[in-house]
Amino acid sequence: MRELAAGSEDALRELYARYAPLVFGIATRSLERAAAEEVVQDVFLSLWRGAERFDAELGSLRGWLLQIAHRRILNELRGRRRRVQLEPEPEGDGALADPEPGPQGLLWLSFRRAAVRNAIDALPPAQRQALSLAFLEELTHEQVAEALELRLGTAKTRIRAGLAKLRTSLAPLVAVLALVLGGVVATLVAREHAAERTLSLDSRALDLVTSSEVTPLRLESTSGPAEMHATYRAKNGTPLAVLTLTHFPPPPEGQSYQAWIRHGERWSSLGTVQPDASGRARIVAEGADYAAAPDELELTLETAAGSAAPTGPVVAAWPARSGR
Repeated sequence: MRELAAGSEDALRELYARYAPLVFGIATRSLERAAAEEVVQDVFLSLWRGAERFDAELGSLRGWLLQIAHRRILNELRGRRRRVQLEPEPEGDGALADPEPGPQGLLWLSFRRAAVRNAIDALPPAQRQALSLAFLEELTHEQVAEALELRLGTAKTRIRAGLAKLRTSLAPLVAVLALVLGGVVATLVAREHAAERTLSLDSRALDLVTSSEVTPLRLESTSGPAEMHATYRAKNGTPLAVLTLTHFPPPPEGQSYQAWIRHGERWSSLGTVQPDASGRARIVAEGADYAAAPDELELTLETAAGSAAPTGPVVAAWPARSGR
């Protein structure tokens, strides 16, 4: 990095050869190949321009590069979301639909985002870095340890310590929010308890996603593009499952994707979901059905309200369907 700060192109080429595959791999989790390649170029352009600002005492170069990459990926996704919202409907008068909630909902979203952002920013740098890689990039504990050049036990400790601090710092903020919104005492208590349950569920889902003891099951596309797939994660004996969708197109109007799990002759629903502008979505489901390994998994197109049984066309499945 000292050589790069002095203007050495050889140093840049060496760093690119060493770290570009890592940045590209993370970018392709959220973006298609062309956009991921642009992220890689942007990251190393930033590295070239800001080499003199790198301070090894504040963290590793690998961690610094991943932080830059994460910001670039988020910027790209936010830009896409804005562009999608500005596109007129294919039919009708072309008026823009209002994608935002009402004033009270906006206050809730604004406060919640600020609270979470402030809580994460307040974490010690080591915990903030490890937690961001695990939760935002969905890296396993082993991958976080490799990215930050840490022992596996140290990476796990930082992630769990960060989650514990978030629980402590966010609980009183949720209570204040309910008061600001003018709710009665019952509403205040209900929102606080709901927030605690959500945070606890997210924490356990994060442990599941990053656990090296879990073998992901990949639901392959049955008719859509080859890159469209979903990943199911669950652990025997644990009543929790996480399903992530990648590269899914928006469902037809009035419909949603619904996930199903089969044990024997019985199908159970994990829930319905709408992908975001990048084609990604996540379902976190809790219940006894997920404590045992599935016989089959499906994603179908159903009505927006969901269905009691899988009746719509299957868009992704595990095991993979023959004839794909």
